[in-house]
Amino acid sequence: MASKPPKGDPVQDAPKVAGPKHTAAGLTAVGHSLRMAHQQMGVKRTALTLLSVNQKNGFDCPGCAWPEPEHRHTAEFCENGAKAVAEEATLRRVTPEFFAEHPVADLAGRSGYWLGQQGRLTHPVHLPEGGDRYEPVTWERAFDIIAEEINALGSPDEAVFYTSGRTSNEAAFLYQLFARELGTNNLPDCSNMCHESSGSALSETIGVGKGSVLLEDLHKADLIIVAGQNPGTNHPRMLSALEKAKGNGARIISVNPLPEAGLERFKNPQTPKGLTTGAALTDLFLQIRLGGDQALFRILNKLILDTPDAVDEDFVREHTHGYEDFAEAARAADWDATLTATGLAREDIETCLRMVLASRRVIVCWAMGLTQHKHSVPMIREIVNFLLLRGNIGRPGAGVCPVRGHSNVQGDRTMGIFERPAGAFLDALEKEFGFTPPREHGYDVVRAIRALRDGDAKVFFAMGGNFVSASPDTEVTEAAMRRARLTVHVSTKLNRSHAVTGARALILPTLGRTERDLQGSGEQFVTVEDSMGMVHASRGRLEPASAQLLSEPAIVCRLARRVLGAGSRVPWEEFEKDYATIRDRIARVIPGFEDFNARVADPSGFALPHAPRDERRFPTATGKANFTAAPVEYPELPKGRLLLQTLRSHDQYNTTIYGLDDRYRGIRNGRRVVLVNPEDARELRLADGSYVDLVGEWKDGVERRAPGFRVVHYPTARGCAAAYYPETNVLVPLDATADTSNTPASKSVVVRLEQSVTD
Repeated sequence: MASKPPKGDPVQDAPKVAGPKHTAAGLTAVGHSLRMAHQQMGVKRTALTLLSVNQKNGFDCPGCAWPEPEHRHTAEFCENGAKAVAEEATLRRVTPEFFAEHPVADLAGRSGYWLGQQGRLTHPVHLPEGGDRYEPVTWERAFDIIAEEINALGSPDEAVFYTSGRTSNEAAFLYQLFARELGTNNLPDCSNMCHESSGSALSETIGVGKGSVLLEDLHKADLIIVAGQNPGTNHPRMLSALEKAKGNGARIISVNPLPEAGLERFKNPQTPKGLTTGAALTDLFLQIRLGGDQALFRILNKLILDTPDAVDEDFVREHTHGYEDFAEAARAADWDATLTATGLAREDIETCLRMVLASRRVIVCWAMGLTQHKHSVPMIREIVNFLLLRGNIGRPGAGVCPVRGHSNVQGDRTMGIFERPAGAFLDALEKEFGFTPPREHGYDVVRAIRALRDGDAKVFFAMGGNFVSASPDTEVTEAAMRRARLTVHVSTKLNRSHAVTGARALILPTLGRTERDLQGSGEQFVTVEDSMGMVHASRGRLEPASAQLLSEPAIVCRLARRVLGAGSRVPWEEFEKDYATIRDRIARVIPGFEDFNARVADPSGFALPHAPRDERRFPTATGKANFTAAPVEYPELPKGRLLLQTLRSHDQYNTTIYGLDDRYRGIRNGRRVVLVNPEDARELRLADGSYVDLVGEWKDGVERRAPGFRVVHYPTARGCAAAYYPETNVLVPLDATADTSNTPASKSVVVRLEQSVTD
């Protein structure tokens, strides 16, 4: 039997701390996965559900976007995937009686962990204006309320339609179609807060804002550089690919401010060796200072240019543009400035160079550690420069590999969830559906928060996610949300965003990935796109948590019919009845999806076209891959201050908190900890175990404070600290964003540490 949810929030005042681990996965991870799954689902349901995860005729894991291999293991899931599935397939339920017992003020005082542990939402609920708690509401009345508020707006641009990366291709296509027929491009999404910097840099330099490698390319690489990423926690199945690459002769360089167990040694529980010694992964660890990656790749580029015959001159001449300006900037790179920016030793950089020069096929992987700085876009452009110099884009075993976090975040963008859509996409929509989509750009996440704050947006609708907890500048974001006339969340479970409401609020419960989806034409499936551009089907196997649940496509279709009325030229009723009709329209609108229904019938799915990878063709403004020559930047750190990065614990996926431990970092029973280099701590007179307030410093002069964090002496890079989000999002200023992409700069927050008054 599954266990009951906690009645009260667990006390986190005294986290227990041991040293960091040096090995990831193994039988410990298996046991932890099964223990959590059993707590949520019971024994029989655990077996039924986990054996369907990521299988060709099963459902796509609602966790990360790492691709599946052609030949699947019986257990094709990782520890955090098992946690994600267990929380969705839980037997715990949040019923109308729960809301009657818990006013919104009570929910607002609970932790995200407690809220998530309560279970699956079963009924649509409404917080009436002036009310203090959510009340049951029919679906018909819920759609009436939304229509009342939207139709009362002065302009469609006063509505914001947010998307989480969990949303299927079919639901995302319908959602953007509804918003654009309504008349707005206000379609912010979670990409705005994570890999927007990657898309911005890659679109400009290679012409496609996605990675250029497939899973098998990692297996063929000579050298894999993993920068600003912790796959052991955030993408654990990536470790199997790295292990296979190592077995094929690849070497691995990890570039990160923190040592991470998953990149040190991987115990693959599916192999005999993994049950004993495991496989060492990293050959060279570069413990870089936060934000120093652009300087590192710039000096590597200088050294490559200075090495005879190291540049692939044929590739550069035939396929690239801007080489001379780039080369002039790279040759001017300075060793002293580089060592200051990176915190690295010169001999380590020279060792890295030798490994690069000895490798014909190089892949660079990265994640949030690179994308959430002010200078993230030029940082990633410099990585592209690095790869272009030696022809490492457009051949097997080489390329760019931004590792996406959420399971369909890349697919949602492909489907048109973007506040700045391409003209060709809007032209195709107009031709297919017969209405004129708006051309003016809409709000991204940061601009949407500003619009809500300033009264320029009045309705906020979220298709999944936990917007309040994911967004920066928590106090500003929450105040902005409370200014809305109406907030609506399509959700499977409770989260913090449900307790931070507009004057009126709705929670609309939806089917999860694990559940069967029956519509008018029979059982349906949806599709997703993984981090490497592979599209495949996902079929739920469980009975829905409640007969009151609607699928995301059904919610959008019914909402559109109610808001747009009989004047809509889109066959919403047909789309709700049969998702194949949605895919037929996608096939006619979005390049690469031709004959969608037939191709997705292949259990392995299909790869979307990628011109740089497939043809060495670069659809940029110049028609070639573009070298760039931006000035090198890195965060400046005042004396007595530390540079903070926000990050996840191991018992966490995005803003979902599965537990209170961070096993690989040696943290147990608490999340309010700050990891500080012991030498920095001594200089700042911070004893291990003391308690501090984290106080952000930024040019606006506003004091942003996160109180009561236990100091943990930890082997971070000098001058750098780390603490978990969403607890530390309060320290990230709304206007502190990456140039070009406007992504919150959550990985380079200047803080001072003050002794807590409670210490």
